[in-house]
Amino acid sequence: MNYKSDIQIAQEAKLKKINEIAADLGISDDYLENYGKYKAKVDYNIWDDLSERDSGKLILVTAITPTPAGEGKTTTTVGLGDALSYLGNKTVIALREPSLGPVFGVKGGAAGGGYAQVVPMEDINLHFTGDIHAVTTANNLIAALMDNHIQQGNILNIDSRRIIWKRCLDMNDRQLRFVVDGLGGKINGTPREDGFDISVASEIMAVLCLSKDLEDLKKRVGSIVIAYNFKGEPVTVADIKGQGAVAVLLKDALKPNLVQTLEHTPAFIHGGPFANIAHGCNSVMATKIALKLGDYVVTEAGFGADLGAEKFFDIKCRMSGIKPDAVVIVASVRALKHHGGVLKADLGKENIPALEKGIENLLKHVDNVTAIFGLPAVVAVNRFPTDTDAELSSIEKSCKERNVKAVLSEVWRKGGKGGVELAKEVMRIAGSKKKDFRFAYDLNCSVKEKINAIATGIYGAEGADYVGNAEKQIEELENLGFGQLPICMAKTQYSLSDDPKKLGVPDKFRIAVRNVKVSAGAGFIVAITGDIMTMPGLPKVPSAESIDVDNKGRISGLF
Repeated sequence: MNYKSDIQIAQEAKLKKINEIAADLGISDDYLENYGKYKAKVDYNIWDDLSERDSGKLILVTAITPTPAGEGKTTTTVGLGDALSYLGNKTVIALREPSLGPVFGVKGGAAGGGYAQVVPMEDINLHFTGDIHAVTTANNLIAALMDNHIQQGNILNIDSRRIIWKRCLDMNDRQLRFVVDGLGGKINGTPREDGFDISVASEIMAVLCLSKDLEDLKKRVGSIVIAYNFKGEPVTVADIKGQGAVAVLLKDALKPNLVQTLEHTPAFIHGGPFANIAHGCNSVMATKIALKLGDYVVTEAGFGADLGAEKFFDIKCRMSGIKPDAVVIVASVRALKHHGGVLKADLGKENIPALEKGIENLLKHVDNVTAIFGLPAVVAVNRFPTDTDAELSSIEKSCKERNVKAVLSEVWRKGGKGGVELAKEVMRIAGSKKKDFRFAYDLNCSVKEKINAIATGIYGAEGADYVGNAEKQIEELENLGFGQLPICMAKTQYSLSDDPKKLGVPDKFRIAVRNVKVSAGAGFIVAITGDIMTMPGLPKVPSAESIDVDNKGRISGLF
């Protein structure tokens, strides 16, 4: 059967004007800043009118460990939002913004798929309202101010060997991971080793997503540690007097973006940190505003539950005070068979033994959500045409043994109507009083104890090893007073371990922590594990090779 591409479906859709979407949600034009006909920013001052309202129920969508076979987490998030709306609930969706790097690389965008998409998908995936560009510029302003300070006399005695602030670019470009700059003589700066991160890995993105208002953003930016002086003391953005200018660059980016689904469900898309190298959640501001406007808010966290969901709970919820009412864990038969050792070319063939082995990965994520974090969960099985009844029954049986229901989701093909049964189960468990939400670790634990709690409890490792200067870095951060911050683990998304080749549920492994740094503005410590890179590279055949535009401005090849 031939199916239309995502972009074909999106381009054929009949959209409502964004003012209509906003009006249906109860947002007046006074708080709306239009970016064309179909997207707008919402002034964060709307919070003054909303703060005393009761909050709706918060639904988090997460997934099994990602595979090339596809799971459909964003598609499920969008489809579930449409299904809840179809059942008569006032529903709001809250998503992250796509980064241009993966759009032109291999992962693709983040607008859903099939008949469960947010639109206009081309705009959302390409530039959108310029938020990530603002983050890039703000990040690089800090770098320019810091290097200029050194050039102009270095009153702060910044040790150029201990500069930790990198420049950034919203693109996958491995050539920029390690560079030497400041060459060409004294007039061109001080020569030093440097490098670039992808923009969504910048601490500025994390700050944008975790700030409660503009003053909070300014304070957080000022707290960012950019280097150390010759005495080993931290140097911050406030020390180089950059927080005001950075806040100016980010004042509009801080406003949540409003769009719609194919079925006209309102969607906030705001902020885009990756979950493998950052904290992986959309902005606190968008989520909290959405909770005041809707009966249900459906949001997602990046990659698998070991990364995005863990950080959603331990970082975002801890800092913002929000609590999820239910969790949806997305899986597909194809992806589970991949975790069971089946090659991608053979995933369309029934293979119950491989499926049962792969289901172990799903059940590990279920156990983490229900047993460690104490939240009710439902498994959404994203249905593919090649799935057999025996395979679907196997997943249902395994989940039932864990007291979790597995529900088929067909939102990719049917839109909201294909997610009605999932929505009904979400409503049931979200309304349940059986909740005992808790974090994976106590903030008063040492940095090593917190890393160990995540490594052993969430990943299933035997423990963590510290490579190179990692232990010394931890000791220094604790001595500087940063020891009580939460942990943001930078780890491959493709495995519960730090080795992307170890699928399913690996056993007898340890996590190698090779670099530990503080993101004092964001309010967490980043522990970099394995071979994770904060600047990705392009694949052998990048998606960019298939993307084009005609004389009428119509884009093709974008998924």
